[in-house]
Amino acid sequence: MCELLGMSANVPTDIVFSFTGLMQRGGGTGPHRDGWGIGFYEGRGLRLFQDPAASVESEVARLVQRYPIKSETVIGHIRQANVGNVCLANTHPFVRELWGRNWCFAHNGQLADFAPAPSFYRAVGDTDSEAAFCDLLNRVRQAFPEPVTVEMLLPVLVQACAHYRSQGVFNCLLSNGDWLFSFLLDQAGLYHPPGTFWSGLPDRCRADRGLPGGNLAQ
Repeated sequence: MCELLGMSANVPTDIVFSFTGLMQRGGGTGPHRDGWGIGFYEGRGLRLFQDPAASVESEVARLVQRYPIKSETVIGHIRQANVGNVCLANTHPFVRELWGRNWCFAHNGQLADFAPAPSFYRAVGDTDSEAAFCDLLNRVRQAFPEPVTVEMLLPVLVQACAHYRSQGVFNCLLSNGDWLFSFLLDQAGLYHPPGTFWSGLPDRCRADRGLPGGNLAQ
């Protein structure tokens, strides 16, 4: 399956060391040769780098390694394809606009026969991951047409992710730049309760006990 890299920091930080290690997993020290991507938030802006090539061979990855971008919230992904062709349209992270913000999403896992009903957000590629992301944002948009606080939003995210998990393996990272939401399975096969990590703050808001802040890899 795919692997994830997330960072939530209270000051702008570069992740060159962690990113370099992750990129080696994409065809070097690991089998994840089917593309990679990483998104760096800068305020309301999002720097997004993607390449369907194996990350260990990617010139775009080498560019990012030479360019120490500082950010408070980062989402990275290397892909081992299960559903969908190896192409740019199927390369994580995926991005959509909601409430005037860029929402960035990456997924690890596989959902069996996942085909949500078409709604406002629709997938560009043909992965179950992007379909889940679009369905998730459709649920949020339906519940809250206008922006709400993260405390109000969190139960909707948790309920949706629990639904996806009931249909297969589902680990994800999601952010709108202000916080980093994680729904992750650890190496022992145990699910961590979902957490929301605030960028720019030393503490975090969470549904229960979440993963610690800083870099996290799956």
